[in-house]
Amino acid sequence: QVQLVESGGGLVQAGGSLRLSCEASGLTFSNYLMGWFRQAPGKEREFVAAISRSGGNTYSADSVKGRFTISRDNAKNTVYLQMNSLKPGDTAVYYCAADRSTYRNYAFVSSYDYWGQGTQVTVSS
Repeated sequence: QVQLVESGGGLVQAGGSLRLSCEASGLTFSNYLMGWFRQAPGKEREFVAAISRSGGNTYSADSVKGRFTISRDNAKNTVYLQMNSLKPGDTAVYYCAADRSTYRNYAFVSSYDYWGQGTQVTVSS
């Protein structure tokens, strides 16, 4: 049974930082591209960042470039999202996701096979 469990969300003031973690179990972690998405109330789920199986390639949405960094530790079956210079517009539920394919677009929700339950990030002004 595959499980993705996010942690590290919370309430932070604008300009602050948070580090999200997502621990995977029930799968061969290094075989999966990993992504982070977010969903604000009343909005669609949107791509935030993704990282290749080895960690050698990373991809970020323009809205978070230069502020958020994705990384992974395959020995710990964990992917991270370091979020700096947070803004109120970053407020959302953040989800991690796993994609086992080698051909799907990492920015699409439909590309991912497994999802975590989400962790709330709230940025106050």
